[in-house]
Amino acid sequence: MNVPFKKLATATLMLASLSTFASYAHANLTAQQGTAILASVNGVSVKNFRQFLDRVGKSELAKTDKLIPAITAFLDEKPLSAEQQNEIHRLLGLYARAKYGAAATETLRELVAIPTVRKDGVPQHENPEFIKIAEKIKSLAESFGLSFRNIDNRVYEITLGGTGKEVVGIHAHADVVPVTPENWVLEDGTHLDPFKVTLIGDRMYGRGTEDDKNGIVVALYAMKVIKEEKLPLARTFKLLVDTTEETAGDAIPYYFERNPVPDYNLALDGSYPVVIAEKGYGTVMATFARRAAEGQGAEVTSMTGGMATNQIPSRSVATFVTDQPEALAADLQKAGVDYVQHNGGNFDIAAKVEGKGVTLTVSGVSAHSSEPQSGVNPVARMLGFINSLDGKVALKHNAITDAARYAADNWGLDYLGSKLGVGFSDAFMGPLTASLTYVAQDDKAFKLAVNLRVPKGKSPEALKADIAKKLDAWTQSGHITPAFDVSIAEPMYRNPEGEWVKALLAVASENLNMPHTFGTSAGATSVHELPNGVQFGLARPDVKYTGHTDSEFKTTEQFLLDLQIVTEMFGRIGQLPTL
Repeated sequence: MNVPFKKLATATLMLASLSTFASYAHANLTAQQGTAILASVNGVSVKNFRQFLDRVGKSELAKTDKLIPAITAFLDEKPLSAEQQNEIHRLLGLYARAKYGAAATETLRELVAIPTVRKDGVPQHENPEFIKIAEKIKSLAESFGLSFRNIDNRVYEITLGGTGKEVVGIHAHADVVPVTPENWVLEDGTHLDPFKVTLIGDRMYGRGTEDDKNGIVVALYAMKVIKEEKLPLARTFKLLVDTTEETAGDAIPYYFERNPVPDYNLALDGSYPVVIAEKGYGTVMATFARRAAEGQGAEVTSMTGGMATNQIPSRSVATFVTDQPEALAADLQKAGVDYVQHNGGNFDIAAKVEGKGVTLTVSGVSAHSSEPQSGVNPVARMLGFINSLDGKVALKHNAITDAARYAADNWGLDYLGSKLGVGFSDAFMGPLTASLTYVAQDDKAFKLAVNLRVPKGKSPEALKADIAKKLDAWTQSGHITPAFDVSIAEPMYRNPEGEWVKALLAVASENLNMPHTFGTSAGATSVHELPNGVQFGLARPDVKYTGHTDSEFKTTEQFLLDLQIVTEMFGRIGQLPTL
């Protein structure tokens, strides 16, 4: 019987309002059983969700997995138990993956191909690439039957309307961190184009595949499924696509100065299952005025590092000018071997003659600066190595050697703030981390940034005062006087309450076979200061996060699983009688 989905879904919504278990009753369908269902419909065309359910209901899997009662009740417009309702939403997620997985993957390719990185001297909202991606997202949203608004090219708002007054904000972002194209090389020598999705095995390489164009895509297709199937919603969803999340962070505040703040906020830009705490983001920026080189020997004239404070690159390169390049290269290579051996042996130093100079390259492992433990920081090691050359290789002293002395004395290769003596930890949120990341230089100054991720336990004001005191003592004793600018934001910690977080936790943990516990993150998202804000994926905490790294990738399997999970989440959260 071809009964409209809207009529039946209304009945399930009414039933849910009578049940105190609707939000956290377990779905009688495991991740392994879901995989088997997907395999059973692989290559089979299904017109809509009801047809999908009909096919699944007639399979042997449905009998084995005890799904027939839920499917039959749904198709016959009969009341569903809380458990059966959750099973139907899980099947909705599987349907979205089977029906739109290929289309969503192609959309991800199209968005990655738009290089939405910051351009020096161009306001983000005037950057042609952001205007281009706005038009692409608008076209998709409107073709999906969704409402689209472009708020002055700062935030793109896509709305899926519901009957109630509550609004759930789904947060993702269109901007990506900068790339150093020459660093996008795999271990086998394969060169990658950062702005073209390259599929190798199950990995989709490309900037934004993990952070965060994948979030935009899976949310759009989840909303498409809900709209197509006429699933009634007790509240409205607004997908808010940020354009400055990786840079100034001023787009979302701009939006909220002109629009109401959603009652609940989910960032598809962090970690599963549900993250209720985020460390505070901080920066210690040291500016060293350019000065005439003093002394005898070679001179370090330039050095590279991360292109943003929140990324640890895979390589740092320094240029040395000398009258004897061959001899200098040999000395640097010899000293480099010794430095590597005495500092972990997990990175490389190579010196190469380039014309009348020498190029020194320190190769480590790129990482997001919120997870310094997952990488090997070449910036810290380059600075440490340059500082260690005193007495071994004759170098003139200038702003870069000043920065190397500062880095080695105060931060070293440690990423816990131990060298400066400012480290501390919270039992739930973990330790403070401090990573030398960003390097910038011009004719006037050489700048070096330390990226901080700060847990609760010490106020930003107290930490800033402690850092300032210790750095002031160092400048007094070392006679190097950089200008310091220290900024530290409050960490976020939420007490997880309400039916909505119970439902979120169930959806993620059951689909991913994860512990049914809340998590914490070192990464700050756009929900950091918003009411009822949590992270809901899309990264797995047990897998290294590749966003911000060279050769960023998302596996096809995880991307499709994200589509499945986010669709189930929309249906489940949308139909809860109360959050």
